[in-house]
Amino acid sequence: MASTQPRRILFTVDVEEFDTAVEFGHTIPLSEQIAVSTRGLRLLTERFDALDARTTLFTTANYALHEPALMKQLAQRHEVASHGYYHTTFEPADLGTSKQALETLLGKPVRGFRRARMGETNPDDLIAAGYVYNSSLHPTFIPGRYNHWGEPRLPFKEKTIWQIPASVTPNLRLPLFWLSLKNFPFAIYKQLCLQTLKADGFVNLYVHPWEFTDLAQYEKIPTYVKRHSRHDLLDRVEALLRYLRAEGGEYQTMDEFVTGLV
Repeated sequence: MASTQPRRILFTVDVEEFDTAVEFGHTIPLSEQIAVSTRGLRLLTERFDALDARTTLFTTANYALHEPALMKQLAQRHEVASHGYYHTTFEPADLGTSKQALETLLGKPVRGFRRARMGETNPDDLIAAGYVYNSSLHPTFIPGRYNHWGEPRLPFKEKTIWQIPASVTPNLRLPLFWLSLKNFPFAIYKQLCLQTLKADGFVNLYVHPWEFTDLAQYEKIPTYVKRHSRHDLLDRVEALLRYLRAEGGEYQTMDEFVTGLV
C-alpha cells in the first residue's frame, strides 16, 4: 500500500446471536441470545455516534430479521454486510439467502461477507452469490481454530473477490482481534494497533456486541472471554478509536475501503 494513502480505521462488528454461551455449555433460548446482542449493540453504536465514526456491521440474517427496526436504523449510517444466515451453522446456500434477506429488509445492496469464526469460504460461491469482498481471513495462528500463518496480511484479490484480512502485526503476526483488545495490556494494544496502522495503511479490527454486556451470570464462559466487559470495554474502544484518529487515522466502512482499492 502506498505510504501517501490515508490511514484507514476499519473497526467492524460481527452482529450475531449470542451463541458463545451455548458453545461453552449454557442452555439459553434464542430470544435471550438476541436480547444480549441487542443490548451490547445499542451501547456500542452510541459510542460510534459520539465519535462520528462509521463502520461495517457484519450481521447474520437471523439476527437482523429478529431486530428489523434496529438494523434499518443503523443501516442509515453504517454499512451492513452479511455474516451468514445463522451463526451456529453454515452451508454455501446461506451466502445467497442471507444477502437476499438483508437486501430485502434494508432496501440497499449488500456487498461484503464475513463468515462466522473466520471460516474459509469458496470464492466461487461468493462470486455466484454476488459479493464484492470477503473479510474472513485471519492471517495468524489461533490454537484450536486455525493456522493461517502463511496467508497474506494485506488485501488481495482471489478471482474477482477482494480478500480483506483481519489485522495482525507485521513480522510477529500478533492478532489484534477482540480477544487481544480484552486481554493485552491496553497501552501495549494501542501501540500495536498504531504500529500496524502505520505499516499497512489500515487496521481491520473486529468485536461482537455481546462483549459489551454483563456476562457474569454465564459462569461457564472462561475469564479470558468475559474480561473487560460492559462499560470498561466500551471505554477501551472509545479510547482506542480516539487515539488512532489523533494519529492520522480516518474511520471508514469496509465497502468504502474496498472501493478505494479498485
